[in-house]
Amino acid sequence: MKFHLITLFPEACEAYLSASIIGRARRQKKIKVAYQNPRDFVANKWGKADERPYGGGPGMVMGAEPVIRATSRALRGTKNPTIIWFSPAAKQFTNKDADALAKKYSDIILVCGRYEGVDERAKAILKTLGPVKTFAVGQAVYTGGELPALAIVDAVTRRLPGVLGKDASIEERRVASHKVYTRPETILYKKKKYRVPRVLRTGHQAKITAWRKGK
Repeated sequence: MKFHLITLFPEACEAYLSASIIGRARRQKKIKVAYQNPRDFVANKWGKADERPYGGGPGMVMGAEPVIRATSRALRGTKNPTIIWFSPAAKQFTNKDADALAKKYSDIILVCGRYEGVDERAKAILKTLGPVKTFAVGQAVYTGGELPALAIVDAVTRRLPGVLGKDASIEERRVASHKVYTRPETILYKKKKYRVPRVLRTGHQAKITAWRKGK
């Protein structure tokens, strides 16, 4: 699986994508991450990838052409790609979507907007280059598309064979309560004791499974 991030700020993504499980997956070559910066594809001498919006309004809008050129570069040599566009008004990204992306595509191209967004004509043109899926990640509005893109890279990577070692490590697939505990057995805080639930200390797997199912 290869992830291509179309972003003005690759350095904002690289720290997260180099750490922990994602970083290990990259080092083990289970995934690859590549960046295309729209600023590298501008036609003006100032290196500007944004302009004022038509019709007035606050802020700046990322131009369509640099985004299209950057995405076209990312698409080179891909065999089974999909392009992901972000919008706060779109369908919420779910674990089911992450599973589908992990199983269906070899290359995932994530267009990270900034400022007031990306010229909508970019999306229309990108649809002529390959399948485009539009997602919202969470119900908040973020400064840029990098955070939603990182969330998708993380969610999809966890589902790839061998990344977590065992399929059961994917939390939403295992029979489990969302409550987890570890040592020590008892924590004393402000004269009050907080203990691990007794059933988890019995070693009785049937009872533990029932507890995890909420029975």
